[in-house]
Amino acid sequence: MVDFHGKDVLEVGCSDGRMTWRFLDEAASVLAFDPDEAAIALAIQETPVALKDKVEFRVADMTNIQLRPSAYDVGVFAWSI
Repeated sequence: MVDFHGKDVLEVGCSDGRMTWRFLDEAASVLAFDPDEAAIALAIQETPVALKDKVEFRVADMTNIQLRPSAYDVGVFAWSI
């Protein structure tokens, strides 16, 4: 298992955030994205209030997302491969 404690995490293909909740409380920050607008809307809606400042959900895919080089410690590809 990956140690998410204090890490900046990039989650590719997050869908409705169902996997995001498994590591969000341990991570320093999470950028989670998915091309499905409805799934991202649900993920944003379902984010616990106490964790909203640690996560950013975006509608995007790997062909159009803009990322800073070396900005993340861990990459999660649970539903995107």
